[in-house]
Amino acid sequence: MTTAHPTHSAHHHASKFTSRQKTIALIIVALAFVMDLLDNTIVNIAIPSIQSNLGASYSTIQWLIAGYSLAFAILLITGGRMGDVFGYKKMFLLGVGGFTITSLLCGLAWNSEILIVARLLQGSMAALMVPQVMSLMQVLYKAHERGQVMGLFGALAGVAATLGPVIGGVLIHLNIAGLDWRPIFLINIPVGIFALAAGWKYLPTGKSPHPLRLDVIGTAIIVVALFLLIFPLIEGRELDWPAWTFGMMVAAAPVLVLFAWWQFKKDKKDRSPLIVPALMKTSTFIKGIVINLTFESAMLGFFLPFTLVIQVGLGYDVIKAALTGIPTAIGISVVMAVFSQKLIPKLGRYSLTIGTVVMAAGLVLLYFMTRSLGLDMTPWEFIPGLLIIGAGMAMIMTPIFAVVLTDVDPKHAGSASGVLNAVQQLGGSIGIALIGLFFFSQLATNAPASFDKVEPQLRNDLSSLQVPATMQDQVLASVKTCYTDRAEAKDMSQTPESCKKLESSKAGNGHMSQAQAAINQKMTESITKSVTQANANNFTNAFGVAVI
Repeated sequence: MTTAHPTHSAHHHASKFTSRQKTIALIIVALAFVMDLLDNTIVNIAIPSIQSNLGASYSTIQWLIAGYSLAFAILLITGGRMGDVFGYKKMFLLGVGGFTITSLLCGLAWNSEILIVARLLQGSMAALMVPQVMSLMQVLYKAHERGQVMGLFGALAGVAATLGPVIGGVLIHLNIAGLDWRPIFLINIPVGIFALAAGWKYLPTGKSPHPLRLDVIGTAIIVVALFLLIFPLIEGRELDWPAWTFGMMVAAAPVLVLFAWWQFKKDKKDRSPLIVPALMKTSTFIKGIVINLTFESAMLGFFLPFTLVIQVGLGYDVIKAALTGIPTAIGISVVMAVFSQKLIPKLGRYSLTIGTVVMAAGLVLLYFMTRSLGLDMTPWEFIPGLLIIGAGMAMIMTPIFAVVLTDVDPKHAGSASGVLNAVQQLGGSIGIALIGLFFFSQLATNAPASFDKVEPQLRNDLSSLQVPATMQDQVLASVKTCYTDRAEAKDMSQTPESCKKLESSKAGNGHMSQAQAAINQKMTESITKSVTQANANNFTNAFGVAVI
């Protein structure tokens, strides 16, 4: 363990700051905090645009969201420790600079692979940047002042959760300079440059006087373990589940055991493991980790299929889709504002159970509403279910840290909080991988049945156009094959051969009469209407299976 000279301590430098200097520093780190939060919430709304523009597969979409959270989770504890060792300001500036550069790379990405790499790097930079935000607030403000500061960051989190999708929706809708979805990343560049320049000038220097050593080996082991688990969950479906994908998931277990062994060894060696072994012996902490992991998996995993259902399944435009999700944030904010001070603390750990039941009730309500109304479901019908889901989330989010840390030794509270924060990010990655797996598998599996439901109406439409019965059978078979092939497609940039043949047959030979052209046009409209309805059936069904 190394020890910083007292005059090199961040506390020593921060103690000389005036109230005005502290406020400026607060604004700078708050900007970085919001930048990360927006990137967590803004990408979901852009999924259909990215998919269309880059021809991204479903697994690519999962990597864009899960990859960021996974990189963040793996390096979060190490990022915080690097601030202690090398200095909070240095690591904050490195994180902000890296986050800005990787945001530019995301915005310039010319294919799916580059965008995935950029998102992984962006998550890594966030893991360097975000821990320093809290560390700098600790050294800038005294204990009795931190309550208000933390309250401010809580409010910023709520605002970012609400406005993130809306900002993303507006940027995509405006299609600035024909850039489509790219401005959702490029918007970080001016913010990052300002935070970098202002941080260089106004943030206090120094580091922790008693920093823990880095656990490079522990970090490497957990990277391997999580890669063995997450990679097959995301890629397995599109690779048709070869034997080695199951082998990878099985191999993750002994690697996790190796990680636990190394943590005990590292603790004995220099008292600086990633996870303090004593925490693994605290039953309430272990149970809390499991609850937190499950909750974050469900919460963040929910928003991926929800976004796709309302935009792709129900055909909402990007602004309408962004506004549709706001009731969830309102439900969270209202419950936190009204009940967080008295009722939820009184309920204690029972608040977690009640919150789970409330959240489940909201999901069930949404499921039945989307299944019964389908294409007729407007944003107004989403409000009750989303409000209930948000209320349930708040009842879990508010007490989770206090409940989990109840029996933790105070001297390990900092380490436990870091683990909880990392688990939250990890839960999001696992949720997106697992729920995405069920959702996308259902889209392919249920496509034929979804089309079968609309086939009678399409046949009636063709009959009203006096299309001969034999030709009706040919048209229906061709449309169904094209629809199911699209649902099962792994490369969204490629048009299935069945769909090319269908388009060619609809185009005719180029010498049809005006009357024939009019019938052909009406037939195309009927087919489009039926396919749209089938799509709504398919997406709402997959949504129900994935989240219920």
